[in-house]
Amino acid sequence: MFLDAPRGFRDPNRVSERLSMLDIASTSLPLLTWTLDLSRRHEVIVPYFDPAEAGTESRVLLLQEAPGPMTNSENTRPGSGFISVDNDDGTAENVWRARNAVGLHTGMLSWNIVPWYLGAASRKPTSQELEVGGRELLGLLPLLPQLSTVVLAGLHARNGWRKHVAPFVVGQYTVIETWHASPLSFNQPGKREHFLASFERAVRSTFDE
Repeated sequence: MFLDAPRGFRDPNRVSERLSMLDIASTSLPLLTWTLDLSRRHEVIVPYFDPAEAGTESRVLLLQEAPGPMTNSENTRPGSGFISVDNDDGTAENVWRARNAVGLHTGMLSWNIVPWYLGAASRKPTSQELEVGGRELLGLLPLLPQLSTVVLAGLHARNGWRKHVAPFVVGQYTVIETWHASPLSFNQPGKREHFLASFERAVRSTFDE
């Protein structure tokens, strides 16, 4: 469950509260172990899953491109260290507002096709990074046994999933494709509305069975 207003992590106390949940939220502990192992094996910065979200009980997975600057706690302007809708950036705010609008408060998890920090937001994933990210995602999916719906947000998430994940999970999930939730994307006609409609569809396909 996210906070009651977007950009909640602009308050460092909120970040500290979330960090304190990492070791006690039972639904996030397997994901924490997976994340730490991924970071160790590739020697990269991998933000944590948000322990306030559904974790291993997630039914909807929002898959975006790669972690943004406000996920990296080691930046000059420190980020939260989490992949979270509560992050202090425009993309997280757009996702927060879309989820709130459709009532998608629980049962969801946010992640990225390339799960490690790449640097500035202008740095886009390479084809090799998408391949490795897709392979790692295949190792994550078994930790989400209740997962029903995957929302692919943006071209890189879509292409990485189609090429490196979809052939190995045929028929297992409802897959919904939409635009990236960045402010730049949402400023283009129709993309904000398409993103919101995709979340509405995710709610219907997952929870209105």
